[in-house]
Amino acid sequence: MMLGPAIELGLDLTVLATDPAESAAAVAGDVTLGAHDDERAVRELAGPVEVITFDHEHVPPEILEGIGRDGLAAVRPGPDALLHAQDKLHMRERLSALGHPCPRWWRLPDAAALEAALAEAGGRIVVKTPRGGYDGHGVRIVERAEDVADWFAQGGDLLGEELVPFTRELSAQVARRPRGEAVAYPVVASRQKDGVCYEVIAPAPDLDPEAERRIRELALAIAEDLDVVGMLAVELFETADGAVSVNELAMRPHNTGHWSMDGAVTGQFEQHLRAVADLPLGATTPLAPCAVMVNLLGGAAEDLRPGLEAALAADPELTVHLYGKSVRPGRKIGHVTLLGEEPGALLERAHRAERLIVDGPGDGDAVPAP
Repeated sequence: MMLGPAIELGLDLTVLATDPAESAAAVAGDVTLGAHDDERAVRELAGPVEVITFDHEHVPPEILEGIGRDGLAAVRPGPDALLHAQDKLHMRERLSALGHPCPRWWRLPDAAALEAALAEAGGRIVVKTPRGGYDGHGVRIVERAEDVADWFAQGGDLLGEELVPFTRELSAQVARRPRGEAVAYPVVASRQKDGVCYEVIAPAPDLDPEAERRIRELALAIAEDLDVVGMLAVELFETADGAVSVNELAMRPHNTGHWSMDGAVTGQFEQHLRAVADLPLGATTPLAPCAVMVNLLGGAAEDLRPGLEAALAADPELTVHLYGKSVRPGRKIGHVTLLGEEPGALLERAHRAERLIVDGPGDGDAVPAP
């Protein structure tokens, strides 16, 4: 999804992919084959380019440090910043030291430390693997040390966090250039399904303007404090009293920002490229009072074309983005976006389109003739 904006901005973009059939590799003009954790492949990618950036946080920091040390390319965000998105324990320690709001948390080197944390927290906590988790993977609600004995057996400390009694999840996206210029998007509300982002409403309904200002300032402050370059998503818990705490960070275009592709003056993928290429940042102004985004998670239909045609025919205002991925149950294979006035009505329409695409049209659904 960065390829289109890169062409429009006159930027040459090379993709590192493990297979020519991967989504980005299938449409990119210049592809380097190799794994993100293969130092040779990443250094080969770095050779002819000026800037390296990411669509996930899992490139080993020592590889990126070597590229920067040898002057092969600028790494944006840099490995020191990226570590806060790669390692949740490191993130918690740094954000807490900086005074940013976090849930109560514990470093858990062993089962005894976990039992002590459970006693302090009233018998239940969330335990996370510090590295490698995503979309609900590497996260468990734990009542006894045996619940994560397999994780302890793998070695390394775990992260324990209190169970926050949140009323909803919010997300704040910001973009920052190397010299510090930064912009913030409207704060959005998101809902998860089986640990995967399912729907987003932008801006977050019924969020007090002063609270939104504070959240945007928090996200901008985190970007500056951690020296982030590019897009930063700050995922937050909001509680009944209006307080927020930081859940996780993502230093890249993020699922909760996909609405901006169609719903803001500058979409997050273009904005990320502007930031890492050190170009002036674009306006984040919404194009409508409300935008909703619903993820398409793999369902009954293996062939998405009939449902796609039915959804587009049923709602000409619908925007569909398919990712070119093979269909698997629960896998993110695309998203739909709608702009308008009222979030409830927009979500109803978006979910109707989602059902048509992922499950296929039924007997009562009109499909245009070829």
